[in-house]
Amino acid sequence: MKQWAMTGVALSMLSLSVTQALGAAADAAGTFPSKPIRLVVPQAPGGSNDIFARYIGAQLAERIGNQVVVDNRPGAEGMIGSEIVARAAPDGYTMLMASTAFTMNPAVIKKLPYDPVKNFTFVATLGRGPVLITVGPSLQVKTVKELVALGKSKPNHITMASAGGFMHFVSAMFRSQAGMDAVIALYKGGGPALTDVAGGHAHMAVATVPTAAPHIRSGKVKAIAAGSAKRLAILPDLPTVSESGLPGYEASIWWAWAASGGTPAPIVDKLNGEVAVILKRPDIQKRFTNDGAEVEISSPAEIRKMIAADLIKWEKVAKDAKMTKH
Repeated sequence: MKQWAMTGVALSMLSLSVTQALGAAADAAGTFPSKPIRLVVPQAPGGSNDIFARYIGAQLAERIGNQVVVDNRPGAEGMIGSEIVARAAPDGYTMLMASTAFTMNPAVIKKLPYDPVKNFTFVATLGRGPVLITVGPSLQVKTVKELVALGKSKPNHITMASAGGFMHFVSAMFRSQAGMDAVIALYKGGGPALTDVAGGHAHMAVATVPTAAPHIRSGKVKAIAAGSAKRLAILPDLPTVSESGLPGYEASIWWAWAASGGTPAPIVDKLNGEVAVILKRPDIQKRFTNDGAEVEISSPAEIRKMIAADLIKWEKVAKDAKMTKH
């Protein structure tokens, strides 16, 4: 009888402890945020991750009445910035501007400094957009067919500017499916990569629309195809890669925010709700459309499923493209 009584007391204490913990988390969410939020972008300024981090971050700051400070930490294919968030306190005040590259790295890197599932709590998705096949002034081609023909006739003549991670994967996919040899040069971000293409120091890049748009408008970089299933509304005259003679090539990038693993659910739900309100605004959706992207609203549970599926998908892509782990 004494044993059962002690067990009952222990269970009561455990129940009280859990209740107090949940209460503390709810209280934290009620006052959250009471200070600025640090949004770590693991790429250099100028790329799509940086562009959307600053844009949506500014909208969130207005709603919550606290700053959202963008902190660019490029390098190591996004792992430097990601590790900062993985090791941060699970309180919602340090977040990661994640993108498709987050689920690609495990397929080509033998030992990550963090666990992409256990060390992160995904907060919200922002949107998704296709890539563009772009060429610079040093490459006199007008179509994907001409590009592929040149690549095949002059092995390793073409230099593809890439930022590692996402750009590396979609560049390797293009090279593999085109059956041509080309050199992939790594940069710290999509911005610097496109700057070199515009300056004639690299021949081409497989880039996101927001990153490439300023260079395309300036006339220094030319888009020859879109890596989407159908033509983009903002570029109706631009053919898709499939239409251009390379059927089956389709690549898009998603953007999302993540906090460190173990961040209380009430804080995650609060941030998710705030972002959803922002993304439903017509002006925000128009901005995404103008950038060749679409708003994507997901619950934390839906994002977890997406991450799990992406990890499997890119592992297969890396294997098919013969991308070795390093």
